[in-house]
Amino acid sequence: MIRIPVESSNLASVGYESETLTLEIEFIKSGIYQYFGVPEEVYNELMNAGSKGSYCNQYIKKAGYSYMKVS
Repeated sequence: MIRIPVESSNLASVGYESETLTLEIEFIKSGIYQYFGVPEEVYNELMNAGSKGSYCNQYIKKAGYSYMKVS
């Protein structure tokens, strides 16, 4: 999956596959994770958020999406 570098103190890059609704996030300190069943709207909101780390915590991590650590 192709990830786009982002400006954040917590996230290094973000990628999204609309066919599978898979969001991939590279965290600066903890590696790369994939989140499954994430609507494209959530990805777009993350990419446009003023604080990507805060958005990720509130609307992705705490939302209960199933996930897997990739590396």
